[in-house]
Amino acid sequence: MVNSSLYRVITLSLALQMMFLEAGVALPPPEDIPEEILRQEIITEGRSPLDGEPLSAAEYAEIKEKLAQRPYPPEIDSKLQNLIFLLKIRKMLKTFVPLPIIP
Repeated sequence: MVNSSLYRVITLSLALQMMFLEAGVALPPPEDIPEEILRQEIITEGRSPLDGEPLSAAEYAEIKEKLAQRPYPPEIDSKLQNLIFLLKIRKMLKTFVPLPIIP
């Protein structure tokens, strides 16, 4: 009777120590900038949606405006369209047949 209660006390004390240890490990490092502060920063540079080169905010706005003025989306090569279609079919088949039949 005494041994079982002793084991319960030891187990409970170890469990409590592990819970507090995990909470301390889960905290971010102190030099990490909080996400709330990062959300408020104004981004003054970006990348071109066409070729990925770095742009200033004004250049980025100009390119976005030019792309918005196009009446039709850019054309994609028919081979690339076919490949995208086949990949979508493959993804759908993998959801229904999760076995590695389709490499």
